[in-house]
Amino acid sequence: MNRKSAYRAALIAGVALSIIPAMAHAADTDDTIVVTGQRQQYRGDIPVKELPQSVQILDGKVLEQLNITRLDAALDLASGVAKQNNFGGLWDSFAIRGFAGDENFPSGFLVNGFNGGRGYGGPRDASNIDHIEVLKGPNAAVFGRGEPGGTVNIITKKATLRDSFGSFTVSGGSFNTYRVEGDYNLKVSDTLAVRVNGATQDADSFRKTIHSRKTVLSPSVFWKITDKTSFTYEMEYVDQAVPFERGTVAINGVLGLVDRTTFLGEPGDGPITVKVLGHQAQLQQDLGNDWVFILGGGYRSTKFRGYASDPELNLGRQILDNDGINLARQRRYRNYSTENSSLRGEISGKIHTGPITHHIILGADADRFMVDQTQLRFRPPSYTPGAPIVYCGPGVTSCNNAINVFNPVYGQLPVPTTPVPGTNQREVQTAWGVYFQDQMDITDRLKIRFGGRYDHFKQDVTDRLRNNARTLVTKTKFSPSAGALFKVTETLSIYGGYGSGFRPNTGVDALGRTFAPETSKSYEAGIRYVSPGNGITASLAAYKMTKDNVLTADNTSGTSFVGGKAESKGIEADLTANLPGDVHIIAAYAYTDAKWATNFTDPNGVSIKVGDPLINIPKHSANVLVTKGFDLGSSGKVTVGGGVNYVSRRLGETGTQFYLPSYTLTRALISYEPTKNVTIGVDVTNLFDVTWYPASYAAYWVAPGTPRTITGRVSFKF
Repeated sequence: MNRKSAYRAALIAGVALSIIPAMAHAADTDDTIVVTGQRQQYRGDIPVKELPQSVQILDGKVLEQLNITRLDAALDLASGVAKQNNFGGLWDSFAIRGFAGDENFPSGFLVNGFNGGRGYGGPRDASNIDHIEVLKGPNAAVFGRGEPGGTVNIITKKATLRDSFGSFTVSGGSFNTYRVEGDYNLKVSDTLAVRVNGATQDADSFRKTIHSRKTVLSPSVFWKITDKTSFTYEMEYVDQAVPFERGTVAINGVLGLVDRTTFLGEPGDGPITVKVLGHQAQLQQDLGNDWVFILGGGYRSTKFRGYASDPELNLGRQILDNDGINLARQRRYRNYSTENSSLRGEISGKIHTGPITHHIILGADADRFMVDQTQLRFRPPSYTPGAPIVYCGPGVTSCNNAINVFNPVYGQLPVPTTPVPGTNQREVQTAWGVYFQDQMDITDRLKIRFGGRYDHFKQDVTDRLRNNARTLVTKTKFSPSAGALFKVTETLSIYGGYGSGFRPNTGVDALGRTFAPETSKSYEAGIRYVSPGNGITASLAAYKMTKDNVLTADNTSGTSFVGGKAESKGIEADLTANLPGDVHIIAAYAYTDAKWATNFTDPNGVSIKVGDPLINIPKHSANVLVTKGFDLGSSGKVTVGGGVNYVSRRLGETGTQFYLPSYTLTRALISYEPTKNVTIGVDVTNLFDVTWYPASYAAYWVAPGTPRTITGRVSFKF
């Protein structure tokens, strides 16, 4: 099916679904619905507390209070979410319940139900986040092409008819970091509202020579066309310049020998520039009798360009493992671009069959993703131990491009007479799917859910380095899911669920072959407590998952290969409490046992055995955050708080015994509100200046954690 046919199929299917409400019984109440917002895609009308799966909500107000400005920092508050290789600091990558996504791209998080992680959009800024939903467990049958561990869905700040309001924040802190953030909602009329929010930031780093800047902007529109019809539009604009760097190195497996502030790239490479332009639009039609039809579309383009000097991972070309001093590096120029367009039609509502209420979701979607990658690289030649090191410079056409890790001398850039193409390919993925879900209220206490999704996926790869060799792959898959929830009391529920998943892998291996899609199965059981008034929510969940065709790094060629099957099992506990006395608590704990379930040998000849751990996944992680407000009467209000985040040791390179050490980070904050419209705050992260390492790709690509950071800010609301 070509792209136009796929989009046409999604549109026709979505419109055809609008006849379903005719089968529903008439509601007893007035079916007039006044539009003040829009229903969320893939959710229907089911309250979060009745979903038979783990759900954690991260409120944007909490993120503001903690001065969290990036998605990766926000996800530190969620249980079972582990940091992964972040591509030189230029994308968001995380694993949920031990499983990460396609290692060739950022993690596939959603933004308002649309894919927001695909492409090269840089780290996601938090300026327009209203809240974050971390939906865990077997829900792939609805979302489609996702990870079995769960889905992160960012709900953005949108235009609203709630009145005009705004805010403005100025902050500054350690490492010459300065940021301005603004948000303004204008109620133009009783039917039209416009909102604009965004931020601009300029910063140095604890890493020497590093300087970055970014500007993000997110205007949105809400139009209430009639009492039953509404339209929303939202734009995403991002302009970032961030030097690409692979972090620090472990010498003979030992971290900390090289100062964490030392930059091992080349300042002369300049920054990587990232540009993003995205659009989302959605039309909602309330059909009466609790039925809603939504038709949404999105388009997002990303561009990623610039030079970088990356440590060479092929040990046959590396020097550092021989002399412990000099690090051989590649020099790469990357010119990557992507385009992602999608269309979705969905209808949701209720059908009554006798005493049973069915919460129905029926939908269809189509997606096209294009990625164009061009990479030129200089690669150091093979190195014989004891041979002299050839430093780069003018007139030198063959050199090791080495740098002394203890006393770096910058500026000796390689000047190859003919840059060698490392990657030059274009890939187009087209996919369409149809999905359904029925959550049945069997009684007031018993809820049963089942659903399914059929996916049709086509991959078209043109490798320009192999005489424009073209590879076409088509895959189809049906993914079922089921779940049940039983309310033991009005506040306590138990639930369980099963689901299978399907997610295509992107790219090709060293021989130009495409990868088989990932397939998965997941099981979950848990218990949830929600106090009257929702002041306290707590959950405890146990799960087990398996996933086949998992990609892992091929350090010989710099590409990926299919490692095989992996499995993960664990236990998670979450608590959010808003207590009397203006006390707020967020706490989470996760035990994660993620490991390989097959034996295989990687291209370097390293054997991976059943039971070997997956990279960057801690067995234990926990965090707790507590804040307390003090009312000073006419003098205002003071809020103080603190938090602790613990992560146990985890594997730092697949197929080795190199581990990143455990760490415990502490934060403190205090804010003063002289009036309801003014807040002055100071927060300190890594209070005790711990040396820590959040994630790595290999022993020579290790991300060092940020030292103690102090940030002050002033916010105004109007």
